[in-house]
Amino acid sequence: MYRARKRRRICSIPSNNKYGPLGVKNKDYINMTLDEYETIRLIDYEGFNQENCALQMNVARTTVQGIYASAREKIAKSLITGKILLIEGGNYQISDHNKKRRCGMGCSKHT
Repeated sequence: MYRARKRRRICSIPSNNKYGPLGVKNKDYINMTLDEYETIRLIDYEGFNQENCALQMNVARTTVQGIYASAREKIAKSLITGKILLIEGGNYQISDHNKKRRCGMGCSKHT
């Protein structure tokens, strides 16, 4: 019997979920999950370390390490191959935005 996967806490669904070369009508996408996007946002944009990112997302640090590596690989593939990066799906829950855990300045709910 296996253990159920923990839902990863994310701040919010991004307002823009499609990135890529201008004018391309290619339907060949690279899919990035919302939890992968959240690790990029927290670590690279907000400056969290992996341990604080793990606390924010309610997962183990080693889980964040794997999610982050996968996200960076997808970004690189999108840039190198010219494919559109589509951000959607994954095993997540939206944060309740309590005062104990701040999502950072990039949070759409930041006051």
